[in-house]
Amino acid sequence: MTIRCSILGDRLSRTTVISWSPTTDGASASFYLVNCLVALTLMILNVTTASAAGAGSGMTNNTAAVTNKAVFLIVDGIPADVIERVVTPNLDAIAKVGGYTRAEVGGPLNGPAETPTVSAPGYMSLVTGTWANKHNVYGNAGLTPNYDYWNLFRLAKSVEPPLQTGIFSTWTDNRTVLLGAGLANAGSVTIDFVADGFETDAQLFPHAPQDRHIQAIDRHVAAEAARVIEQAGPDLSWVYLQYTDDVGHARGDSPELDAAVEVMDELVGTVWSAVQARAAGHDEDWLILITTDHGRDVATGRDHGGQSERERTTWMVTNSHRLSPRFYQRPAIVDIYPSLARHLEISLPASVAAHLDGRSFIE
Repeated sequence: MTIRCSILGDRLSRTTVISWSPTTDGASASFYLVNCLVALTLMILNVTTASAAGAGSGMTNNTAAVTNKAVFLIVDGIPADVIERVVTPNLDAIAKVGGYTRAEVGGPLNGPAETPTVSAPGYMSLVTGTWANKHNVYGNAGLTPNYDYWNLFRLAKSVEPPLQTGIFSTWTDNRTVLLGAGLANAGSVTIDFVADGFETDAQLFPHAPQDRHIQAIDRHVAAEAARVIEQAGPDLSWVYLQYTDDVGHARGDSPELDAAVEVMDELVGTVWSAVQARAAGHDEDWLILITTDHGRDVATGRDHGGQSERERTTWMVTNSHRLSPRFYQRPAIVDIYPSLARHLEISLPASVAAHLDGRSFIE
């Protein structure tokens, strides 16, 4: 004779099972049946008590939906060989959670989508998921972006209007020109949290030798991003730090560039700590992704813009634990757009998806 009783609890434990399977005589079966009923009664009482306690204390139901959030950082002009050589404990800590990979910019070589390895084209390729033949940004000045290719922030606000966004940047044109924030032909997008414009604030950040005021702005931008992320938790944020590129142009491959990378890593740590603190206090699944916009020339490390292997070779660091094999197969900067959208669970309109040059590396 076989008697089985079981209970699956979805509050205390999703795998709680109580069972007896006696195969003896009727007396033994009766004994086990009584014990089974007692155990089931106690389990039901425990679940009911726990539910009441949770309702009264503000405890979160284990089945409550987790909100996905994302922040991406562009740290300017750091080749992959430099990031791999310099000590970067914060990037290493993030990569240990998720992963590190070499990546590339510059688009398909010798074709219409080939894109200069210059800063603004790199940023625009990331935020639109397209190469320059579509987004129409080929340099850092005289910019006339093609806003027909929706950037990430326009996508978020159009598909999921309640989503909150933030930009924390050492270059104001990222928001006003590349994203076209507030412009009708760019979707009249409003950014909810903004910290930029400091590069023109000579009173707060007076010009310093060797562009040291840019590093001071980077520190301020990182601190503001960390504060807003921890306190308000925007759903999608962009942090941009510039100083490493300034040092690269001035000093090339040098101890000064290495030192600037170390400071950059410290600032990444500031944002990462805020992400961790925010995630610990809320039902939120945070993705952080750090990359650069271009490499540097082989001869001196002072220049970029061409299509040499070193200028095209970049890198990515993320805490995502949902990385597909594609992440480790030299993804392109345009792959970040669909990857962020996938993490945020934003459904891409067919008209947007059809024009993307990238593919998600997040499963």
